[in-house]
Amino acid sequence: MAKDSPAKTAAPKKPRRIAQMREVFRQSRTLDPRIGWWMLLAFLAVMGVAVAIGLWIGTPWLWYAVFMGIPLGALAATVVMSRRAERAAYRRLEGQPGAVGAALTSLRGTWFTSAEPVAVEAARSGTLTDAAMVYRAVGRPGIVLVAEGPETRAVKLLMTEKKRVERVAPGVPVVTYRVGTGDGEGIVEIRKLTSRVQRMRSVLGKQEVTAVNKRLRALGGMKLPLPQGIDPTRVRPDRKAMRGR
Repeated sequence: MAKDSPAKTAAPKKPRRIAQMREVFRQSRTLDPRIGWWMLLAFLAVMGVAVAIGLWIGTPWLWYAVFMGIPLGALAATVVMSRRAERAAYRRLEGQPGAVGAALTSLRGTWFTSAEPVAVEAARSGTLTDAAMVYRAVGRPGIVLVAEGPETRAVKLLMTEKKRVERVAPGVPVVTYRVGTGDGEGIVEIRKLTSRVQRMRSVLGKQEVTAVNKRLRALGGMKLPLPQGIDPTRVRPDRKAMRGR
């Protein structure tokens, strides 16, 4: 007779999920100390709407509206935590060497990115604080080059890298941006960079993206000891922890 296999005891999921959400909140609060108050405000606002609807429909429906409002309020608080923590993370990234690399690595979808720059022009001081750097992302919209650093040297380095890329990948769209402030053409703030790139229209297939990326990798890149800063993706809530595994 075959032996009965020992029963597998399911690991307690609820304490694990609570611990994960507590850690996400702790990290978010270090970026935005007032985030807890904003989350509470979002929760109470949703609950207020739910109670108002329950009273409007009729007193018998009030408790049902409150019951439905609790998870919706928790969801609203989680969304607020995600948004505010992400904004705070980008504010802390502003002005730091490597900020563009950290932002580009958070792109979703078919994108090949790296936190390391593909071109660097160091300042006379020899430090990265005033260096001009160019980063690259390859996706279905084509090739995206983003420069950071002092305007004059950053623009010059960006144009040089664009010409180099166009020789290796002829016919592939190449879009250039420079991180900064203002309304000039091709200028984008660091907090708006990923959303700007994500909204670009797709023109390449997935296989074409892979082929273009392989050709560009042959150009090589820079390996510099850049500070990692804060990756905005690390402060987003763990959706799996909320739903359960």
